[in-house]
Amino acid sequence: MRITDLRAALLGNSPVIRVVTDAGIDGLGQIESSKPFMVSNVGLYRELLIGEDPTDIERCMLKIRRLGAFKPWGSLVSAIEVALHDLTGKAFGVPVYKLLGGKVRDRVRVYNGGVRPVLAGHRPEDYADAMRQMIAAPEGFTIIKEGVGLHGFMSQNTPDFLYTELRDGPRHPNRGPLTERGLAHVLDTVAAMKEVTGDRVGLALDMGPGWTISDAIRITRALEPFGVLWAEDLLTGDYVPWVDADQYREVTRATSTPIHTGEQIYLTRNYRELIERQAVRVIGPDPLDVGGIAELKRLAELAELHGVQLAPHGVLDGLIGLAALIQVSAALPDNFIAFEYPVAEHDWWYEILTGLPRPIVVDGFIAVGDAPGLGVEFDVAAARAHLRPEDAGFFD
Repeated sequence: MRITDLRAALLGNSPVIRVVTDAGIDGLGQIESSKPFMVSNVGLYRELLIGEDPTDIERCMLKIRRLGAFKPWGSLVSAIEVALHDLTGKAFGVPVYKLLGGKVRDRVRVYNGGVRPVLAGHRPEDYADAMRQMIAAPEGFTIIKEGVGLHGFMSQNTPDFLYTELRDGPRHPNRGPLTERGLAHVLDTVAAMKEVTGDRVGLALDMGPGWTISDAIRITRALEPFGVLWAEDLLTGDYVPWVDADQYREVTRATSTPIHTGEQIYLTRNYRELIERQAVRVIGPDPLDVGGIAELKRLAELAELHGVQLAPHGVLDGLIGLAALIQVSAALPDNFIAFEYPVAEHDWWYEILTGLPRPIVVDGFIAVGDAPGLGVEFDVAAARAHLRPEDAGFFD
């Protein structure tokens, strides 16, 4: 069996990857819905993979792994790696978790980072109301993550929040020292949410990037009485192409609040300092940015050796990304906490992709299936209706 083509298309705004072979077996991968621009880069990798045996996954990866980088530039390599695992599982008639050493759990815990109402405002009571709605969601999430501080739009919508000039726009553009009012607003918001969650639901906080070291220490010490599961991406994080382990270690050593980072990091070797220096307590690799699912498992095993826990990122990974997260999380060691539950960009995704359980999440967990590969397939006739004209040959 040989690879004959590597194709990419947009379904909605979500880039989808298809590895095609001469045996009539294909493999599927997906990239975050925030990265439609990655589709145009597929030719770089196609020319390196055509003619290779797709079940020799590591041989294929050795040809393309060096052609990736920190988020977003490792996402196409990662999606191809996922597609190769899907294809190999189908070829041998086994679920992907069997290729990763077998499953250690029959269901995987997920945390909620994306099934959320639109905030009515940015007052503490608005966050508390949103938390009530998320707790009442039919998925029964046992962990909920909320963005506060410099993550999201709290800083742009709270007067006198920062000492620095505010910037508008996505990708968390603000950074610098918080005012006393800003710090108090974050703490009041967390207190309001914890009053709702009590001890029934774990609360995790997405907080940056962009905090100063001194403010990060002040806020995480003040958070200690609330017992949050983690404080995420305080210093660096989403779309920041570097990590400073020494700075994170300074914060970690100063507080009992678990410090978390890593969604933007590409490859295990770029986590080494964070893990080996125990600079954080939790890492959050995204399988569609870190280099794929085998890379994520390799990283999890390194983290376990150093007492670092794992809560994989994935909110924008889509339904193929969800299938990949289920498979790899079933095979992860016991430092696994939960992964971030991806939601589809459009409701019609749930109609064009088959194989996921219905309902998907029950009491905060997803059952691990045993279908070959990732366990999902397109209803091609239904999916074609959502392709762009220039992608009409994607399923041929």
